[in-house]
Amino acid sequence: MNNDIATALRDFTQRYCQQWQQQHGHLPASADLYGIASPCEVESRDGVVLWRPQPFSAEPDLAAVERALELRLQPAAARYYTTQYAGDMQAMFEGQPITLLQVWSEADFARVQENLIGHLVMKRRLKQTPTLFIATTESDLDVVSLCNLSGEVVLEKLGTPQRKVLAPDIQTFLNSLQPVS
Repeated sequence: MNNDIATALRDFTQRYCQQWQQQHGHLPASADLYGIASPCEVESRDGVVLWRPQPFSAEPDLAAVERALELRLQPAAARYYTTQYAGDMQAMFEGQPITLLQVWSEADFARVQENLIGHLVMKRRLKQTPTLFIATTESDLDVVSLCNLSGEVVLEKLGTPQRKVLAPDIQTFLNSLQPVS
């Protein structure tokens, strides 16, 4: 299953990059990541960085998150966040725009883990099922997350127990995404 997640993520990333190339004539570009060091950076121009995904080179686990919370995480979460370095990618899931969150560099991986810890602490305080976010939506209150108990991908409203199952697992979710450039 873990290799299937990596394959599904790399396949989506390839489709995303190909669509950028076809529509814009160059690699994916990000103004938000401009000036932030990454192994993905190919070129900086006109206030944007052009990027290409790169293999993940840090320790491929979320052990820091597990230690901080004394919580065993779904292996799918670690596989998702440690497959590659890449820029965040826009996609459509069943007609809803989302931004697939990615790790930009080793330093960004530390920040992502800190944010996951904060998210899980909030879930614990609210006595809610632990989840790990993997994508954002147009609403600041709705995030796409991996349920740490079931492995399902869910749309959850932050601060509430409201959630909707989007896919039975990350692989299925990734395979159903349509890239948007």
